[in-house]
Amino acid sequence: MMLNDDLSKRALVHAGRLEWMPSPTKGVDRRMLFRIGGEKARATSIVRYAAGSAFPHHQHPGGEEFLVLDGVFQDESGDFPAGSYVRNPPGTGHAPGSQAGCVILVKLWQFKEGDRERIIRLPGEGQIGAFSKGVTSSRILFDGADERVMLEDWQPKAEIELSNPKGLELLVVEGSLTEAGDTLEPWSWLRLPPGRTFRARVGDGGAKIWSKSAPLLHKDVCAFDQNEEKG
Repeated sequence: MMLNDDLSKRALVHAGRLEWMPSPTKGVDRRMLFRIGGEKARATSIVRYAAGSAFPHHQHPGGEEFLVLDGVFQDESGDFPAGSYVRNPPGTGHAPGSQAGCVILVKLWQFKEGDRERIIRLPGEGQIGAFSKGVTSSRILFDGADERVMLEDWQPKAEIELSNPKGLELLVVEGSLTEAGDTLEPWSWLRLPPGRTFRARVGDGGAKIWSKSAPLLHKDVCAFDQNEEKG
């Protein structure tokens, strides 16, 4: 499957409007945002775990990055409530699930080959970022490997401008904004190619935004093998 695979173009998906699609594991469904590959793929998705559902233990040869959007995600290393951000680097593995149910944004097979740092940021953790115009709360979730990942609150009706030298990916977690004539709502996902400045007006209720400034596909991204991992 090839979905939003042309990284030279702006991509926008209103994931909250999509139908849930089943995964190979019962009780785990997904809404696909970006995908290169079949069942094993470089992928960005929103994944929903029904209460009591779980994947069997598996490895992540290409790494896994996720943000918990709702509920509590769980694996052998602990419980991760909404607002948690985790990077499981290439070579790690786990048996993910959720006793009460949860929803996560997850990215697979998009780590740099040499990135071996595991990151866990529970809600409210992370270095405080710069409070630029219109930003009322800013947390740096990760800064390294040619990436910067942020979780920010944007002021109602603020005009926000972000430079974009590398590539920019953004998810509206809460609230709304308007960019390039499109209204983004909760779980709207936007990707901009490098060099295209992000300019938006925040909605009347403000917005909580997860964003990543990074090459849209690293030159030394982990080598992909269709036979190694389910996505």
